[in-house]
Amino acid sequence: MSTYADRLQALREELARRRLDGFVVPLTDEHMSEYVGAYAQRLAWLTGFQGSAGAAAVLPAEAAIFTDGRYTLQVREQVSADQWSYQSVPETSIAEWLGEHAPKGGRIGYDPWLHTKRWVEQATQALQDQGAELVAVDTNPIDAIWPDQPLPSTARLVVQPDALAGRSSAEKRQEIADWLGSRKADAAVLSALDSIAWTFNVRGADVDHTPVALAYALVNADGTADLFVAPEKIGEDVAQHLGNAVRLHPRDAFASYLANLRGKKVVADPERAVSAIFATLSNAGATVLELRDPAVLPKAIKNAAEIAGQDAAQARDGAAVSRFLHWLSVEAPKGGVDELSAQAKLREFREATGALKDLSFDTISGAGPNGAIVHYRASEETNRPLEMNSIYLVDSGGQYQDGTTDITRTVVIGEPTDEMRTRFTLVLKGHIALARAVFPQGTRGSQLDTLARQYLWAAGLDYAHGTGHGVGSFLAVHEGPQRIAPGGSGFAGGDEPLKAGMILSNEPGYYKTGAYGIRIENLVLVEPREVDGAEKKLLGFRTLTFVPLDRRLIDIDLLSPEERAWVDDYHAQVAAIVGPPLEGDAAEWLRSQTAPL
Repeated sequence: MSTYADRLQALREELARRRLDGFVVPLTDEHMSEYVGAYAQRLAWLTGFQGSAGAAAVLPAEAAIFTDGRYTLQVREQVSADQWSYQSVPETSIAEWLGEHAPKGGRIGYDPWLHTKRWVEQATQALQDQGAELVAVDTNPIDAIWPDQPLPSTARLVVQPDALAGRSSAEKRQEIADWLGSRKADAAVLSALDSIAWTFNVRGADVDHTPVALAYALVNADGTADLFVAPEKIGEDVAQHLGNAVRLHPRDAFASYLANLRGKKVVADPERAVSAIFATLSNAGATVLELRDPAVLPKAIKNAAEIAGQDAAQARDGAAVSRFLHWLSVEAPKGGVDELSAQAKLREFREATGALKDLSFDTISGAGPNGAIVHYRASEETNRPLEMNSIYLVDSGGQYQDGTTDITRTVVIGEPTDEMRTRFTLVLKGHIALARAVFPQGTRGSQLDTLARQYLWAAGLDYAHGTGHGVGSFLAVHEGPQRIAPGGSGFAGGDEPLKAGMILSNEPGYYKTGAYGIRIENLVLVEPREVDGAEKKLLGFRTLTFVPLDRRLIDIDLLSPEERAWVDDYHAQVAAIVGPPLEGDAAEWLRSQTAPL
């Protein structure tokens, strides 16, 4: 099947053999992961779409691909309009589209291991209104027609030492057991891969950019656990680390194990556990408690060891990024640097630390107008040179065993226009306002989001993404449940109260379509704040990321004295933290970049 048209036709033929009138293809895996292994890239194989979020629906005579505003341009470049109609989320949804387009009396298939229970309920209702039905398939029809589908990774698990984790796996399991006991429940299903990695103090290499292993787990009310993972992935060191209280089973035995839990009260997370888990438990006669995965909140609240690890990772990463920005300042004005060569050079600097395990996501390396595409990914087809008197935006991060990093810097090659400087400075003012915020315990991220947007709003400007996401400890670079985003905007997590120990990004931006993009991103740690005379407990942010800002883009006249002091203090910390490892011209460059405004 050499063309995407051939693949679409083969899928339709396979659906006809199964007496199905349609099928839904999401971009996820059995764990509702953001990033998935090669074996689960069914959407890309079928359509050619290479983005990190999307879905498709196939009917006998029409097919649609669903993406959000980040991928409006990309989907049109990668997916043929001859076979697919482009649908924009959240303006429409798969369920709504199926409700309008499915044939009356039709049978629309879905893989229950790739969808949430809530999605199944919504799609079922939408199809009922059309006189059609949603049908769970036993095996995924794309797997039947994908001749060279990769196998799931066989990489072995590795131990995350207690010294870096800060707590033993036994302590974490006991905390979950106590939580289960208070709810008179027998067990909790863990299906989110980062929850499993955190709970058992293990890491893996089964998913690009996220150090997790394909597995399922049940944590029981007595503190024991059942871990379902391919046997060849467990070495003697990991088996010894897990100990006798963790019973090992093959990963493919998970469903049959659930089917034997008659009479048990089992917790499953409706956001993170797929529909098949709920259906299997219900059919087995178990009582299902729909509650949030009990690892999610303690995983988000970093302990002292994780915070120390993050500080070390940030210092190491900040030095690498600073070396890159020095290199860029020398080489880009000469010409010959493009998006792909720049991002490759940045990776080289990170690899030179000797500690890099992986990138934490695909680097966003956007020159000129490509920087205005929020989740841009450079390719041979889109690669642009870094031209004089233009803006370059680079959003990147690293995975280190002691921490996960994520940083965006916007730099000018040559000289900026007055508009560039003004808009960069408005973004910077919002970044500073959020970084300096002091707020009562119980404050939600949605309540803080306005701080970062206020100066852009006053100028009639805005940005169409959240301001901050949670970040894991050598885990997912996008980690819930916390987020800084507008309330009621469709950004999940904005209503989660922020707690001391949570790590988030602070990344306001501005994007001028067809011209340039601006984003300033540091990671911040929520920590207690002491204020004289305060009548309630307060929190604030400690900045974790230390890399200089491009002072050529700062309009000092637009900054208040307090904001100028913040920039000077920040740059003094950059010099103190990442200055010592730098030498020669790079050290001299850093001194000039971090001098007081």
